[in-house]
Amino acid sequence: MKTLRILSIVMLVVLAIMAFVACNVIEDENKPEETTPEVTTSESTTDEATSEEITTDEATTNSGELTTDEKTTTEETTETQNKVDEWKETYDVISFERALELCGEPGNLTTERYYIIGTIKTITNAQYGAMVITDGTNTISVYGTYSSDGSIGYAEFDEKPFKDDIVLLHCTLQNYNGTKEIKNARLIDFQKAEIVIDETEYTDMSISDVRNVAVDTKVKVDGVVARITYANGYKPSGYYLVDETQCIYVYDADSAQRVQIGNKVTIIGSKTYWILDTEKNNADKFGYKGCNQIENVKLINNDNGTHDFDKSWITESTVKDLLETPVTEDITTTIFKVNALVKKVPGNGFVNYYFFDLDGETGAYTYTQCNGGDFEWLDEFDGKICTVYLSAINAKSTATDCYFRLLPVSVVFENFKFDTTNAPEYAVKYHGVGQFLAEYTGNPKSELLTSISSELLGFDGVTLTYTSDNTDNVYFTTEGNKTILNCKGTGTANVTITATYNGVTFSDTVTVTVTAASEFNHITVKEAIDTAVDEEVYVKGIVGPSIVNKSGFYLIDETGVIAIICDAAQFEGLKIGHEVIVKGTRENYKNDEKANDSQRFGQTCLVDGVIVANYYGNNQYSTASFVTDKTIADFDSLKITEDHTTTVFVLEATVKVVEATYYTNIYITDGAGIEILLYCSSANQYSWLKAYNGQKVTIEMVPCNWNDKKDSYRGCVLALYGEDGIVYNELNFLK
Repeated sequence: MKTLRILSIVMLVVLAIMAFVACNVIEDENKPEETTPEVTTSESTTDEATSEEITTDEATTNSGELTTDEKTTTEETTETQNKVDEWKETYDVISFERALELCGEPGNLTTERYYIIGTIKTITNAQYGAMVITDGTNTISVYGTYSSDGSIGYAEFDEKPFKDDIVLLHCTLQNYNGTKEIKNARLIDFQKAEIVIDETEYTDMSISDVRNVAVDTKVKVDGVVARITYANGYKPSGYYLVDETQCIYVYDADSAQRVQIGNKVTIIGSKTYWILDTEKNNADKFGYKGCNQIENVKLINNDNGTHDFDKSWITESTVKDLLETPVTEDITTTIFKVNALVKKVPGNGFVNYYFFDLDGETGAYTYTQCNGGDFEWLDEFDGKICTVYLSAINAKSTATDCYFRLLPVSVVFENFKFDTTNAPEYAVKYHGVGQFLAEYTGNPKSELLTSISSELLGFDGVTLTYTSDNTDNVYFTTEGNKTILNCKGTGTANVTITATYNGVTFSDTVTVTVTAASEFNHITVKEAIDTAVDEEVYVKGIVGPSIVNKSGFYLIDETGVIAIICDAAQFEGLKIGHEVIVKGTRENYKNDEKANDSQRFGQTCLVDGVIVANYYGNNQYSTASFVTDKTIADFDSLKITEDHTTTVFVLEATVKVVEATYYTNIYITDGAGIEILLYCSSANQYSWLKAYNGQKVTIEMVPCNWNDKKDSYRGCVLALYGEDGIVYNELNFLK
């Protein structure tokens, strides 16, 4: 329990001497880095990257259990130095300088093994024991670490060295493509580091209390490790800690390497709310204050036991309710108990694990930075409805949306069987209520569901009926076998939705307000295109197909087409064919800080789009402005310095899907070698086009340059003319 204080003095003396001799100041190599407890979505990208790497905050992590032992620093320094001296007497240890020399030129690998002593600066891959070690001046990477006889790897060690521990390695040395590193390292021995702290600075409290204290409050907490999270390279990045009152996320890569699920631990740290720096402005826009967590963590004690975490405090909920919870509510890193359908969906070089509600549609895939590899433990639950202890680990904040991202803490299969007497309630809550908006500005004339069945839940033919207590404003008509919602005048009505199944009924009521559409001095789409940048406009048109890889749609009238960028809330109740008035700011989507600005035009659009009036209807958008006499070759030759982002081309073309190991791309080709890459983050965003792979078709396609390219335009397919009619790009309308 004395070693770190010895090590500290030794290292300080050595550093002071070297600094004096060199007349130089050694820069602090443990300078805090910007930490991002972020895990990426799994889908690969084409034009835009979607991965966000987790980094280790070296200034706030520690190694091993802490002590308040009162023995002198001098005694501990002597003990550590004696250990190091013993190694040097026993083994032919080389210096870091010599090791770097022996690495040689690129491609060199020594056949002889050497002994080297160093202090672990960081563990870069906890699965393979990759690390960086230092002598206080020089550093060298260790490609992987094995036992002294080479029989087992780092992950299987009963006792492992961690950050700040001193290690004695027996290794070969190499220069791999210019990187000098230790290869095939065998751990001969190590000396654990210990840190002395003043625990009186920290307040002992329950996790429930920690979740509610002010940012930067220093806390001491006991709990059980319920789930460990992983960064790129399967490096532990943090863990869920649970007591009998609540749960919170502990963001600390170093202590995460030292714990296992089921360990009962004591930690100290600081309360914080985390948001990725690049998302803070967007988070503020939506009122999201961040991931509720503890950082600057030190592990005080670990019983190394196996305990189940306390579940008595956990609230029962649904996936649907979690996803619909406003991000202004602080539910991050707590746990909810839900029934969910677990579904494994393999991709190219990744796997997504989805958690769907009982409708089999409402859900999201789990938050991962290891392409889903850290959730292989879910494989046994694939296709089953399970009891899932689910958490919103954080919220993703973009310019147009802010939404919770989910992580399973624990999953149990309990042979779930749906009670069909609950089928009417399910039908109303999951299918009936969601058909109505709180407010209408015109007559939607929308068709309503009259029958609900679920193969997953085992029932068929739940009937739905609707009544209004104010038919002067809201009423229902029958057209053939269809029930149609109608609105007129102005006023409020309470609509009752009733479901019946096998003699069991369930009803719920929603309030619908009908208002008169406001009058706006609106302009045409062409006039909006010609409006000066940064000017706010009101534009009337028909809602067209979706934009891809951004939140928005194309607004179309007989004069032209323009992209509308809007947040996800604008899609509530919105359908292709609705006649709307959109308020937005004219923008030329281009990074003016890029060099050679004249080499590309950018992207014409309206940003911050808001639908101020919806007149509904099932209108066919006008194609009067569409270009019909051009080819794929003509499209390919469009000059990037000119604005073509408001022109729709009707083209004869062939669909081409390319699926590689780590990405998918989708092209529109002329079959003779000219290919137009479609703008998307994954070809899965064009899943509706995959059925036409290799087929010659007629499409509506608009050039786009959201990525500020200076070589050529990408394509966005609006619609395809199929044998059964027009197939529209509905990507954002389906979310």
